Amino acid sequence: MGSSAVWSHWAWPLATATLGFVYVGLLVKQYASRRKMHQLMWAIGFLFYAVAAVMEFWSEYSQHWNPSVYRIYIVLAASLVGFLGNGTLYLVAKKRLWGDAYLGFNLVCLAVFLYGTLTVKLLMDKLVPGIVVGGQALGASGTFPRIMSLPFNIPGSLLLLGGAVLSIIKFWPKKAFRYRVWANVLIIIGTLMIGGAGSMARLGASGGLYAGEMVASAILLGGFLMASTLEKGAQAARDRGAGGGGPAS
Repeated sequence: MGSSAVWSHWAWPLATATLGFVYVGLLVKQYASRRKMHQLMWAIGFLFYAVAAVMEFWSEYSQHWNPSVYRIYIVLAASLVGFLGNGTLYLVAKKRLWGDAYLGFNLVCLAVFLYGTLTVKLLMDKLVPGIVVGGQALGASGTFPRIMSLPFNIPGSLLLLGGAVLSIIKFWPKKAFRYRVWANVLIIIGTLMIGGAGSMARLGASGGLYAGEMVASAILLGGFLMASTLEKGAQAARDRGAGGGGPAS
């Protein structure tokens, strides 16, 4: 098996999908008990991530891209970062209005992108199994609907990274919540890995895309799980207070 076959093997996206569905289940469970919008948005983003990975797995396993499946796949794969960023905005913004407004923007972009992919004539010579496919089957770079990935990727990535940095600044002085700092470090690393792998793929260097997605999903999973609750830090603060040391700072 050549190196390109190793990196495009169906086992990579299958592992990514498995991790993604695990996290979707955990987030849905959290949302059912707490009803927090950031948990719902993260569940949607990771659901898109997991379903897109299943489609990547099947294309590699069957050595065939069904055009209809590809049209849905590319929308899910390109828009998931927008919903992950939307979750971060709900989490850090003081007013829910900002998260609602960005959600409306994401939904409009999703509808426009979906319409574009369902109506565009695909470049069938680009619609082949393998990680080189990316968005190339939609047309040349910068053309509609391929360009619709940008309204999701740019603000979504900035929100993920910005929210993580803000959380690091906020929680670093508080020893009881210091674990949130390292959680956000993992989120930053995972986000940069996904963004970097995707950017390299769009430039034609897609050899590490599937492996990068799998490793990044594992890092993000760990980071989001670590950062998804304040109860650990709150309990530590209560324990310190009970021990006479006062609240954690």
